[in-house]
Amino acid sequence: MSKLTHFNQHGDAHMVDIAAKDPSHRRAIAQGTIQMHADTLAMIQAGEHKKGDVLGIARLAGIMAAKKTSDLIPLCHPLMLSHVQVDFELNPDKSSITCFATVETDGKTGVEMEALAAVQIGLLTIYDMCKAVDRGMQMHDIQLNEKKGGKSGTWLRK
Repeated sequence: MSKLTHFNQHGDAHMVDIAAKDPSHRRAIAQGTIQMHADTLAMIQAGEHKKGDVLGIARLAGIMAAKKTSDLIPLCHPLMLSHVQVDFELNPDKSSITCFATVETDGKTGVEMEALAAVQIGLLTIYDMCKAVDRGMQMHDIQLNEKKGGKSGTWLRK
């Protein structure tokens, strides 16, 4: 196992120095799921929520989260993102919605945190918009599925 890179030789937290790294095309894909009552999912699917288009607003929130990740995570580098895509898959048989985020950049550090932030904030936005009718919603299985680029190359969840 590799050493933790956000700590220096004295054990102090620090931002990783990426100055000497070569830029490369980087991509990360993450996903997560929110479980809810069947009638909550039906309301979202039918577009009958009084607050508006739940998934459209959650998509925008996920994109904004990817762009603002370095403002939320203290040691995360600010990145110029070249692509952010947030999609939702409705699962009526499981009364759930799965969020998928793909984030890309050409740079010196990866976009895993940006993809994970997009998923989590997308799901939190669904929760926020629907909590008045279903406070028992649960978010789970938030995970990185794929990472490409950089010195370590490609990583895929098995």
